[in-house]
Amino acid sequence: MKHFFVFIAILLTSSLTSFSSNAFSIENSPYAVIADTGERLFSRISKNQESLKVFPDLMRDIVEEELMPSIDYKYAAFKVLGKNLKEMTKEQREKFTVSMRSYLVRTYAIALKQYKNQKVSFEPAKPTNGARIIGVSTIISEPNAPEINITFQMRKNKKTQQWKAYDMIIEGISLLSTKQAEISKRIKKHGVDQVTLELASFNK
Repeated sequence: MKHFFVFIAILLTSSLTSFSSNAFSIENSPYAVIADTGERLFSRISKNQESLKVFPDLMRDIVEEELMPSIDYKYAAFKVLGKNLKEMTKEQREKFTVSMRSYLVRTYAIALKQYKNQKVSFEPAKPTNGARIIGVSTIISEPNAPEINITFQMRKNKKTQQWKAYDMIIEGISLLSTKQAEISKRIKKHGVDQVTLELASFNK
């Protein structure tokens, strides 16, 4: 998960640009969600640089307030569980989802402390044509370094009609799938209750 820490930090805290001047003109689109979230997050972190040096836990508050509203953590948690989901009780699912959310908050908070001011370019917004899953492509670039291609997987909720991110694909590798493989092995060996506790303990 080392690359996860580095890339999420870069993507969500860098100076945001687009491939075209009107890239995020489509209201309530997955493209606009990514742009708006990144801009708010970066602005808040920039304004609190001195406070973060004294109170590093402030980053968790920033993540909670600026980033998590745009993360579909429940869908991500269920995707990570995969086939194990059918064998779990409602209570086990709820506990795992809570632990997964907390795990993501801490993961993002740790990563965001390491950001650099790379340039991030997003593809222009386009009609979704009724699709509920959309990939928003991005390119991270900096002088004297190869470009990094990343795609945010966005999902539109049927009930709320909101677009939220649930996965990142970095140079063709899905972070969610990678985590799913890891979690599945742990569940098979130790059981879902133990894995839930392990995720929760990571946050302390």
